Amino acid sequence: MDRRKYLKTLAASTAGVGLLFHACAPGKKKESAVLAPKPFTIDRTTAELEREQKLQAETFFDEHEMKTISILADIIIPKDEVSGSASEAGVPDFIEFIVKDMPDYQIPLRGGIKWLDVQCLKRFNTDFASCSHEQQIEMVDEIAYPEKAKPEYKQGVAFFNTMRDLTATGFYTTRMGIADLGYIGNKPNQWDGVPKEVLDQYGLKYDDRTLEISVKFDS
Repeated sequence: MDRRKYLKTLAASTAGVGLLFHACAPGKKKESAVLAPKPFTIDRTTAELEREQKLQAETFFDEHEMKTISILADIIIPKDEVSGSASEAGVPDFIEFIVKDMPDYQIPLRGGIKWLDVQCLKRFNTDFASCSHEQQIEMVDEIAYPEKAKPEYKQGVAFFNTMRDLTATGFYTTRMGIADLGYIGNKPNQWDGVPKEVLDQYGLKYDDRTLEISVKFDS
């Protein structure tokens, strides 16, 4: 299964701003009405940080569910010669956070894990996480290709589609995932001055000091 070619999704985040006010008691010296803002990172407001910390302190998936998610994530994006696996990039923790941040994912993912376990119990007499790797791949192959899946596996297909989307989003928004794509972003270049033909057109030229300091670069 050439899974990496399917994985091109990105996550979007929401933003919000919060301000806190307090009143001064009568007869006391008036103080600033706005409290000093709490520290925040370059990409998080104070309100977002507080909400994120609250969600981080909560737990949704149990140990068995997290193990199943980790196995599935590594099947979707396994370790190869280019990069580490999805679990090594922290994708399971990302999915755990997403279901708390976006509760609409909770029932589909928890229900999908239970569905997967039931199917494996019927087929292999054990839950998905306890199956051999070969058995796990056999089960995943039944639900990883929507156009080929049997009608009775419709729920499993929907679950795996969601897992694949979240795994791709989590992986390709990490440093490891960005490196896997080969994306290098903006990089500084070297300016070698105004073209000579333009300078000649206006009868101008660089003096030696400008050439040495502002135009010439070490290679």
